[in-house]
Amino acid sequence: MSTLLRLATAGSVDDGKSTLVGRLLYDSKSVLVDQLESVERVSRDRGLEHADLALLTDGLRAEREQGITIDVAYRYFATAKRTFILADCPGHVQYTRNTVTGASTAHVVVLLLDARKGLVEQTRRHLAVASLLRVPHVVVAVNKIDLVGYSQDRYDELDAEVRAVAAELGVEGISTIPVSALVGDNIVDRSVHTPWYEGPSLLELLEELPGDPTPEEGSFRFPVQTVIRPQGAAAPQFVDYRGYAGQVAQGVVRVGDAVTVLPSGATSTIIGIDTFDGPLEEAFAPQSVTLRLSHDLDVTRGDLLSSSHDAPNPTRTIHGTLAWLAERPAVPGARVLIKHTTHVVQGVLRDIHSRLNLDTAHHEPADSLTLNDIGHVTLRVAADLAVEDYLDSRHIGSFLVIDPASGYTLAAGMVGDALEAKIDPASRPSQYSI
Repeated sequence: MSTLLRLATAGSVDDGKSTLVGRLLYDSKSVLVDQLESVERVSRDRGLEHADLALLTDGLRAEREQGITIDVAYRYFATAKRTFILADCPGHVQYTRNTVTGASTAHVVVLLLDARKGLVEQTRRHLAVASLLRVPHVVVAVNKIDLVGYSQDRYDELDAEVRAVAAELGVEGISTIPVSALVGDNIVDRSVHTPWYEGPSLLELLEELPGDPTPEEGSFRFPVQTVIRPQGAAAPQFVDYRGYAGQVAQGVVRVGDAVTVLPSGATSTIIGIDTFDGPLEEAFAPQSVTLRLSHDLDVTRGDLLSSSHDAPNPTRTIHGTLAWLAERPAVPGARVLIKHTTHVVQGVLRDIHSRLNLDTAHHEPADSLTLNDIGHVTLRVAADLAVEDYLDSRHIGSFLVIDPASGYTLAAGMVGDALEAKIDPASRPSQYSI
């Protein structure tokens, strides 16, 4: 089991995400004395009887003043069993883009649900985001269980509803836990108030869930960030040195392995793996290394080194799913930049096929996407990209859509039918090309 777990909280506004995170930090004894004193002081100034643990994560001044979470707040804590990186994401619909950011690298999404309100649109949206990003595990914390009298019937009702919606959206690996973030029921220790619940507490479950997959689970993929070729009298020992630096995105590479350079398709063999601390015989994700090849090839930033036996096929047409993150709507024909790994290339949004209806969990025809929409599209790019289906590779199957004028991120993209949209790419011929 990996000792590091990345988790993100999600859910609708006022469902208690920040309070749950604060309670998790407090009960696991991960809060410094001066932090707790500051929270207690602010709570007293507000006339509260108890410390408002949400203040431990609401770090922005605007968040403290409004009592809401706006930005993604990252916190680091550890128990005797493992280390955690936690992203506390905002619940308001206008900040859904921040939830996409926080969940994009998470092993687990902890989705809060108010036991009184039940499932709301934002709950469905966050379940859709978890499905879209293929987060390995989703834990639904049925919060404020104390406000419904610790009712097993209410918990069972919500458990069944959550699982039904999750199944419609293709969410796998889902668990539910009855909790009270304010009181601390089933957060770190199991609660005596829910004797009918026989499962683990939230922290117990998080300590047992798997984190990063082992390197052997993925094929070798290495986006080149820069070419290292020292020149001049200052480095005479490196006169013939040529290395390709970057981070192993996936898999393992060893000296002697055959690799293919994409998109050119040229092949070579790894003859050296260099680091600041010296050479290695093998490297694996997510190590940052410099690779040396047996052939003097034309390799530059944006190229992808791949294991030769299963290298992806470069393409200029991308069928994928977008989570639209900008105020400006997406329309067919829009000129954009596509950032895939370390490569940025010009592109055009050729077609918008459908938009996900969060109430029905089905795709509906659409000719535009607005803020927080999730839709299936076709993009055309100006240069070959070695993309893979997101279901096969979260690293090589993801990309960003960028505004070429402002440099702002417009959308997060996943290659393929990430939400299993039934799309016929030829059903709507395009008048745009690149």
